Amino acid sequence: MNSVHDMGGMQGFGPVQPEADEPLFHAQWEARALAMTVAMGACGQWNIDLSRSARESLPPAVYLSSSYYEIWLRGLEQLMLGRGLVSADELRSGHSMQTPAPLARVLHTDTVDAVLAAGSPATRPSVNPARYAIGDRVLARNMHPAGHTRLPRYVRGHIGTVQSVHGTHIFPDRHVSHPVPPFDQTPEWLYTVVFDGAELWGPDADPTLQVSVDAWEPYLEATP
Repeated sequence: MNSVHDMGGMQGFGPVQPEADEPLFHAQWEARALAMTVAMGACGQWNIDLSRSARESLPPAVYLSSSYYEIWLRGLEQLMLGRGLVSADELRSGHSMQTPAPLARVLHTDTVDAVLAAGSPATRPSVNPARYAIGDRVLARNMHPAGHTRLPRYVRGHIGTVQSVHGTHIFPDRHVSHPVPPFDQTPEWLYTVVFDGAELWGPDADPTLQVSVDAWEPYLEATP
């Protein structure tokens, strides 16, 4: 979607300042935020793309004034509110005020390592042939959807070259089309497309710069 989270290629946010020897977590609450997000994600009430969409949908002022894990928590709150797993009063008080809703799946402590190691592969079989091949020139569609998308705004309307073909994967835009199970997992072909810096940002861009973007087939069009 076209929201403040899509900052790639934008100016005005100051320089990126990497932190030397950055710790995995800056405070204990961040570790708890990650644990809660993973545990609730395992309940099966939403998928990874709905999680991303919830974070992207935060009001711009809230998003920009929140730290990384604050954004995760705020997105999780919205997902749980939307499915009746928590009430607004409970969030304000910080305490449970009603009988917990039953969940189809629960992530237990002794299975965390195995579940995380297994991951959630997004590859799915498809009978449709790939439309593009390595070396093809393609145009990233100039699209501005109201819903979730993984196509960065700064490549839309620009021409790039297919560098890799990755098979067929769940299409994120479609994966969020139904907010509760069963989710639409119809796959689309996934490509790595390389864009020259000058194509994206004009003649003043670094002539050696290239940007690689993983793009699903519905994001792309054949060049004339």
